[in-house]
Amino acid sequence: MCTEMKDPYGRTIDYLRISVTDRCNLRCSYCMPQGVNLTSHDQILRYEEILMICQEALSLGICNFKITGGEPLVRKGILSFIEELRKLKGVQTVTLTTNGVLLEPYIEALKQIGIDAINISLDTADPIEYRQITGFDLWSRVHASILKSVESGIPTKLNCVLLEGGQDRILPLSCYARDYPVDVRFIELMPLGLGRDLGGLSPDAARKQLLTAYPDLHPVDEKRGNGPAHYEASTFLKGRIGWVDALSHKFCQTCNRIRLTSTGILKPCLCYDASYDLLRELRSGDSVPQICEKIHSLVRQAILEKPMEHCFEKTGRITEHRNMSEIGG
Repeated sequence: MCTEMKDPYGRTIDYLRISVTDRCNLRCSYCMPQGVNLTSHDQILRYEEILMICQEALSLGICNFKITGGEPLVRKGILSFIEELRKLKGVQTVTLTTNGVLLEPYIEALKQIGIDAINISLDTADPIEYRQITGFDLWSRVHASILKSVESGIPTKLNCVLLEGGQDRILPLSCYARDYPVDVRFIELMPLGLGRDLGGLSPDAARKQLLTAYPDLHPVDEKRGNGPAHYEASTFLKGRIGWVDALSHKFCQTCNRIRLTSTGILKPCLCYDASYDLLRELRSGDSVPQICEKIHSLVRQAILEKPMEHCFEKTGRITEHRNMSEIGG
């Protein structure tokens, strides 16, 4: 058990989402269709720096870690980093979010390392639509990664962003939960970056589609990870249907996380630009004990200054202007 640390609203903060890169090998229409201005390598946290941050986070009760990007598997040495993170004393879970393109050959090694779960982003089950959304004809590779992940026994989830006009994608995507022990999670489009100007499909509209195939779909009180998703079950499904609906089903009262960008910016909340520059402290030239003390203090401060709730439903009050690829998915 790790020591609990609570924010000002009594929430236990035990989960750190870590972006290891802003680079990605896809160009999704709602994220980075034209690419992004990539950060220079010398401004990206080194693995040893991330591990130092994680060590201080552990001392404050953060014991669950999510590795994200960009696309984390494009970064050289990612397996060794995950292995070192998993070995840190006090770590309870390390999970990975990936677009799945590069995943298949990594799965056995990830299982040996002890990865606790893999989330694979997939917004359509149709190869032609996949190319239209992502810019690449790589659906078959992602599909193969999903099947290999399931076969390995690693708990596997699919993350599906609810895009405008995507009603016909819902049932085909749900077939993964029907045919395999996979959780298919539908995620509301966040009003950040390009998401500010794009329309998303509502969770209610998506659920209406699901009820035509799974009339007994019903909520279940199950914890199936460290995130905010809530789940539904059906006798027709081997897996679960999950919802990550931050706008229509605000879950701030149970928020348990902070975020670390690949450039060393620690964010208490996705919605606001309030942040703490850990990279500057890591490279200040101070002694290691002094750096650790400063990192510890800033992580603690981020938890103690975590806001009560987001304001995504009032876009004029959102102060975060970075894209999700820069922050971490």
